[in-house]
Amino acid sequence: MSAPSVGDGRGARVLLVVLLAAVLFINYADRGLLSIAAPLAQSELHLTDSQLGLLFSAFFWTYALAQIPVGWVAERYGAHRVLALGLVVWAAATMLVGLASGFVTLILLRMFLGLGESTGFPCVAKLLAAAVPVEQLGIANGFVGAAYSFGPAVGALAGGMLMVRFGWRSAFMVFGVLSLLWLLPWLRVGHRGGAPSERGDPGSPPMRVLLATRALWGTTIGLFCANYVFYFMMSWMPVYLVRERGFSLGEMASLTSASYVVMGVCALLGGVGVDRYIRRGGSANRGYKATMAVVHVGAVVCMLVMAFGSAPLAIASIFVYQALNGAAAAGLYAIPEILGGTQATGRWVGIQNSGGSLAGVAAPWLTGVIIDMTGHFTVAFLVAAVMSFLGLVGWLGMVPGLEEIDWAGKAGRMTGGRRREVSDVRV
Repeated sequence: MSAPSVGDGRGARVLLVVLLAAVLFINYADRGLLSIAAPLAQSELHLTDSQLGLLFSAFFWTYALAQIPVGWVAERYGAHRVLALGLVVWAAATMLVGLASGFVTLILLRMFLGLGESTGFPCVAKLLAAAVPVEQLGIANGFVGAAYSFGPAVGALAGGMLMVRFGWRSAFMVFGVLSLLWLLPWLRVGHRGGAPSERGDPGSPPMRVLLATRALWGTTIGLFCANYVFYFMMSWMPVYLVRERGFSLGEMASLTSASYVVMGVCALLGGVGVDRYIRRGGSANRGYKATMAVVHVGAVVCMLVMAFGSAPLAIASIFVYQALNGAAAAGLYAIPEILGGTQATGRWVGIQNSGGSLAGVAAPWLTGVIIDMTGHFTVAFLVAAVMSFLGLVGWLGMVPGLEEIDWAGKAGRMTGGRRREVSDVRV
């Protein structure tokens, strides 16, 4: 007998959203630790900038590749169990970084960390699509977005304090152990039937139908471009602040943490704002797409100011960028949740995140190469500005009106032998 839907009770739905927000908070706190530790670890282990860039990107080698199979497994066997298993893997990898003694070992552990954390978004999106009505997806995704925005903030502040006092390895040990505590309430929710019914739907579209959906590739391109800028900033902003702007390790940790707090607050406000707009008669399509347009254009301006502006303007632009990035959080996953519905969201987000996470491979590595070649961050900021602008092609040029896709009708049209263009969206 399947677990009852979280939608059957408001309290159970709220608890589910809180726990999903908590797991992504942990996800981002753990993955961002290496960026904070980078100045110390680089010195101790004698790493070049290119090697440091490879360490940042190694996480995404497995993170990106595992997203698609994770989405399929979550839909077939249950996102609740897959998410719990993933957390165990990434918590263990985090702890072991504290014992690593060389570049190769760190590369392998970053890959295991990526494998474990790849369960996060496909499982969370699947559970939200099954539990939360469309008119509340903005606040739900905004709350989750705020949580994973606060993850790097807490990671930077608490991790930085631990590193200053006890050395960079201590933070990885502490964070890995604390991550496992999330399993206690999560396993109780599953045992009591608090997880939504999330097994495979007999009406789920075949993979070939999903892959033929233009909107899927639109959200993937949009996420790739947004992620390029985000992971460039997440990986290299601490080094930029210390090396290019002259901040101490403690000052850098405080500034980085504060910027992610701004991102988290704006993620929550952005989700609330879109939901309120929809409840007052606005369309989800206009609300989410207008937000994405403002965010991507604004990020272009911020990257240019960080490249060429004075120190005060550059620091201000970091906070403006984080505010814009937070405002985009709800749309990044509410858009595929609306389009995919309960039948396809797990695999949709798996494919979207797989493509989008390739930016995490490219951005840290390419930035390291650019800095090694030029000695500065200017060209890296210009590349990030171009990538942000290209994101508009995906969100605005390839994604249709936001309504759940008629998967049965789409599959029938694809197998009916008729060569005609049809809309992806039920009208």
